[in-house]
Amino acid sequence: MARIRVRQAIASALSDAMREDESVLIFGEDIAAAEGPFKTSEGLLAEFGPLRVRDTPISEMGFVGAAVGAAAVGMRPVAEIMFMEFLGVALDQLVTEAAKFRYLSNGRVGVPLVVRASVGSGLGFGTQHSQTLENWLGATPGLKVAVPSDAQTAYGLLRSAIRDPDPVVVLEPRVLYAERGECVTGDAGIVPLGVARVPREGDALTVVALGQTVRAALAAAERIDAGIEVIDLSTVTPWDRETVLASVAKTGRLVTVEEAPASGGWGAEIVATVTTAAFRSLQAPPFRITAPDVPVPYNKALEARFSPGIGEIEHQLTTYLRTGEVPDPWWLREGVAA
Repeated sequence: MARIRVRQAIASALSDAMREDESVLIFGEDIAAAEGPFKTSEGLLAEFGPLRVRDTPISEMGFVGAAVGAAAVGMRPVAEIMFMEFLGVALDQLVTEAAKFRYLSNGRVGVPLVVRASVGSGLGFGTQHSQTLENWLGATPGLKVAVPSDAQTAYGLLRSAIRDPDPVVVLEPRVLYAERGECVTGDAGIVPLGVARVPREGDALTVVALGQTVRAALAAAERIDAGIEVIDLSTVTPWDRETVLASVAKTGRLVTVEEAPASGGWGAEIVATVTTAAFRSLQAPPFRITAPDVPVPYNKALEARFSPGIGEIEHQLTTYLRTGEVPDPWWLREGVAA
């Protein structure tokens, strides 16, 4: 088992998939000669050549559309979006075309397309380049959405996405690209889509996290050490209802930890499902720890407060376990409008 950076795990997943299947090719801005803006395609051009590793113009609509067409005729393209926000100009190609081909063709035409995008705050890219925006995609039938949290899930989810017969979006928290972790490669390292993992078991409280909030939730849980179970959701669509409901049946409590603003967040779907399907198991009201409903700040100190940090998660979980009541987030406790 190698210990590698998340960006290296992604490059390894791409290279392994390209060796396995000659129909896999990658499109994107600066991914070939420059080896990716975040070095996630390092070494691919040298090994696979310019026909399979293609630099594109600055036209997301154009190259995502080309990838949709390539997938529809039997290729397995991987299109890289430098910053998630840039996908906005190509949403029609993804959610109206790629996600609907199988339905519109009565199952005859699939679109085995992967779209990768870097997401999230923490590196000072400002409000127009630091959102997660999984809520753009989560309500699109025909589309799967996955979010890695470490090197292993970065490798394994991407390998699964490339093998999938339908379009998959992999949202990569860019603050994690330089983080190192243990990573098994090859078939043994593949992580299935739609299956959550449980990196920390407990019987007092279920915490569901995603992407970069997983490590913060784990660190807070270790500080508290009070039977907190942490679930790495891994796939937003379809999310693993069975694992979450089984955990809540055991613990009787649920908290989600989300990097995105509260409005429209993925945790709302989980809380709604648990409240409906496991109401009798609940010993306290479920709630969500989120970012405030404001743009991501550029100022370093303010940006550090935007995404739920270890201290804020620890405070809210401790208060919840002690009182059984839902605590206020920091911006309400401190009298800051959001």
